[in-house]
Amino acid sequence: MKLKKLLALGLTTVMAASMLVGCSSGSKSDKKAEEPKDKVVKIGMVTDVGGVNDESFNQSAWKGLEKAKEKYKDKIDVQYLESKQDADYVPNIETLMDQGKNLIIGVGYKLAPAIEKAAKNYPDQQFVLIDATYEKGQPKNVTSLVFEDNVSSYLTGLIAGKMTETNKVGFIGGMEGEVISRFDYGFKAGIKDSNPKAEVSTQYANSFTDAALGKSIANQMHKSGVDIIFTAAGACGTGSIEAAKENNKKAIGVDQDQNKLAPDNIITSAMKNIDVAVLEVANQLIDGSYKGGQVVVNKLETDGVGIAPSSDKNVPPDVLEYVKKQAEKIKKGEIKVPQNKEEFDAQYK
Repeated sequence: MKLKKLLALGLTTVMAASMLVGCSSGSKSDKKAEEPKDKVVKIGMVTDVGGVNDESFNQSAWKGLEKAKEKYKDKIDVQYLESKQDADYVPNIETLMDQGKNLIIGVGYKLAPAIEKAAKNYPDQQFVLIDATYEKGQPKNVTSLVFEDNVSSYLTGLIAGKMTETNKVGFIGGMEGEVISRFDYGFKAGIKDSNPKAEVSTQYANSFTDAALGKSIANQMHKSGVDIIFTAAGACGTGSIEAAKENNKKAIGVDQDQNKLAPDNIITSAMKNIDVAVLEVANQLIDGSYKGGQVVVNKLETDGVGIAPSSDKNVPPDVLEYVKKQAEKIKKGEIKVPQNKEEFDAQYK
């Protein structure tokens, strides 16, 4: 009897244990099934001081995230934080990290130090930096999106050289540095190749936000006989465009197609297709192919840069055909567009 009782007790214990294991396994299965098949990808963007409505590269970057939201709907969550001053970069990045973003995008080379610091302190957090790379080594959790700004600017320089009536053209830059140098010397190279007789007046505003200053500089250039001005200075450029409207002069937009700001005055724009590049990053996050630590160069041959679609409104067909032929030479490597003063001087002096 005692043996039977012991066997029965043992059997009961085993069955109870089996039931517990079964319940535990079932619980885990149910929990896994309840998890969403497609997690929501969260992307946050930090603007530079130009703000999200700068009609330039901040706005273009946000446009890319808006396209991603339209494409993926509930599968993606996008947000931006504006920086009113340089001191806002670090706290804005930290705010987005606290919100659990899968990816944080910093717009503009001025965010490079803040992104680098955050990437070092939080190696599991992924970042994207627009318009800058790291000479001492690309952090493994930072992807840089850079653009051949010198090439798009070169193409607009070709147009300006052909269309100037005074042989006096102007360039207004935001702040001196590697990025704006590409705009500056690419544009000047285009002028040289299309119209060696043309003179280029250059002035830096030391600002990406002061539209009034941009307008003042443009007015001074117009008074000196300059009839076409290319401004690569973020929101500062809207002032230059306003001066073109008031003085009946021509202007060249930057980063995105700015013709809508002055349909009769903006003859073309040096396109930097940031929205396309940002959307591609979102695509990779969604499909799982995204890899950090990359330096992605957006080129003419991949439609990363170019001239605005609206160029045909104010640019004669023969000039556009000339630009098209020069663009093909760039793609084939027959024309090398300078990126800075050293390269420009080596080619043209």
